Amino acid sequence: MIKISFPDGRVQEYESGVSAMDIAKSISEGLARNVLAAKVNGEVWDAGRPITEDATVQLLTWNDEDGKATFWHSSAHLMAEALEALYPGIKLGIGPAVEGGFYYDVDPGDRTISTEDFKKIEDKMTELARQKNTYERREVPKAEAISYFKEKGDEYKLELLEGLNDGEITFYQQGNFVDLCRGPHIPSTEKIKAIKLMKVGGAYWRGDESRKQLTRIYGVTFPKQKELTEHLELIEEAKKRDHRKLGAELELFMFSERVGQGLPMWLPKGAQLRDRLQNYLKSEQEKRGYEMVMTPHIGHKHLYETSGHWEKYGEDSFRPIKTPREGEEFLLKPMNCPHHCEIYGVRPRSYKELPLRIAEFGTVYRYEQSGELHGLSRVRGFTQDDAHIFCTPDQVKEEFLNVLDLTTTVLSKMGFDKFTAQISLRDPDNPEKYIGTDENWDNAERAIIEATSEVDLETVTALGEAAFYGPKLDFMIKDALGRSWQLGTIQVDYNLPDRFELEYIGPDNQPHRPVMIHRAPFGSMERFISILIEHTGGKFPLWLTPDQFAVLPISDRFNDYADDIKRKLALKDIRGFVDDRSEKIGRKIRDTELKRVPLMLIVGEKEAEEGTVSVRKQGEGDVGSMSLDEFVEYFESLL
Repeated sequence: MIKISFPDGRVQEYESGVSAMDIAKSISEGLARNVLAAKVNGEVWDAGRPITEDATVQLLTWNDEDGKATFWHSSAHLMAEALEALYPGIKLGIGPAVEGGFYYDVDPGDRTISTEDFKKIEDKMTELARQKNTYERREVPKAEAISYFKEKGDEYKLELLEGLNDGEITFYQQGNFVDLCRGPHIPSTEKIKAIKLMKVGGAYWRGDESRKQLTRIYGVTFPKQKELTEHLELIEEAKKRDHRKLGAELELFMFSERVGQGLPMWLPKGAQLRDRLQNYLKSEQEKRGYEMVMTPHIGHKHLYETSGHWEKYGEDSFRPIKTPREGEEFLLKPMNCPHHCEIYGVRPRSYKELPLRIAEFGTVYRYEQSGELHGLSRVRGFTQDDAHIFCTPDQVKEEFLNVLDLTTTVLSKMGFDKFTAQISLRDPDNPEKYIGTDENWDNAERAIIEATSEVDLETVTALGEAAFYGPKLDFMIKDALGRSWQLGTIQVDYNLPDRFELEYIGPDNQPHRPVMIHRAPFGSMERFISILIEHTGGKFPLWLTPDQFAVLPISDRFNDYADDIKRKLALKDIRGFVDDRSEKIGRKIRDTELKRVPLMLIVGEKEAEEGTVSVRKQGEGDVGSMSLDEFVEYFESLL
């Protein structure tokens, strides 16, 4: 017998070899029908895989993220099966689950797969799903796996096999389709009831631009047709809120091919929006004892060799800068932390100076492949709201809690009230991914876990998601459409102070090593603003929006009165503009609504004579006639 522990703390004995599906059936047949997979000792398994020793088991359904991921990964295999049936000789790359569905990279040879082919692929997937084939897992010797894919003529799978060791290779089969896969998968294809292919594009094999470009087909599936319908409606709403579309309409930012892909330029209204976000965070930081610094956009290669970033990322992130002096090698700055370490080390420090909190809105540059660029959310040049706190080991928990308070305050101010925090720790099976000693890592991970346990914050733990130099706390927010995004981050780092040999003199008059806390509540200004645009649909909070009002004169005769209103409101620090175009008032109102301007002040003969304005609120209509003082009072009530 073995002991199975459940998430609620309950422990029950089962015979060795029991599966998660057996456990579900012992609880209820209804639960068993909904189980897609199981988390066994923190690892996601097939629901039918035997458990032979004591374990903690969580049954996963469609309501769990890991359950959805398993469902979508299984759907990728179903699509690959359909593609092999429709396109004999097609070669397969990889087919993972991704946020919002799945994709499969395929090499169709001299054929082309386009959106016009989606209907027949979907129909074939539906036909195969109705066969109710089980997903069967089988461990395969490496020699047998190589032999299978050689005979099949699938060089992409053979290349994947090169990086696998004998004894860790598994095949999954549903019906006549066999794929190299680590798994896990859902019990059967019959659970896949609603299918929709979304888009097709190109993707270089293994992300290498020097390799062949494969065809990447994206899809999404659901257990019920109703859920697919709701999902497609959500996508249509997301298209309306696309920050690239709204950014152009609201004149916030632009891109230029002459400047370069992935390098955004901020237009006046966008720059105003960005400045207000930065000024808000600066104000909050000043209350908490931060000091602003500025560092260059480039750094000597030796700086990043010292930090370990060059060894870790190399040419994937860094781009060299040509210099006239031979032998010098400067690089575009991809992160701010090495520069901040140098600032700390500019002179000897005493424990009495700690914690030292330095902050910078630092612009950094990272190379992203052209196909991965996406508006402001994936760029090559971006500005981080970066800060680094240097403190004693005894101060780590308090400083971490202070940063936690700052981050939650900032996110709430921006309207993101629904968020969870992901505790990102080392991958215990891949210690070579990280720098530093086990002792430093243990201390850093313990600091995060202890600090988060003291506050009312929903957390999840993710192994293997830590930065290479330390564990972190990532904030996962949900926007107005229910989509999840990773925003702010807090990292505890014992390793960079070691690499830069940073010290402070303690009360014992001896040198000690400080601890470094990295934090960025927004993450990057560009990505944060892209999410904020889509979250609000361009209808920003009144305090943040570039134009808070528009004065709309009924005819040119009232332009002077409109200009006078604008000047008087500017003295009250209320921002806006006058629409003095020779257009009918209905057109002006409609255009102002499309620009998402919160308040419209309509003025004509009656208003000019009485010294009033007729107020309309964006999306709601007429509010009434007010004197200017009454409007200011009304405006302040909306903040």
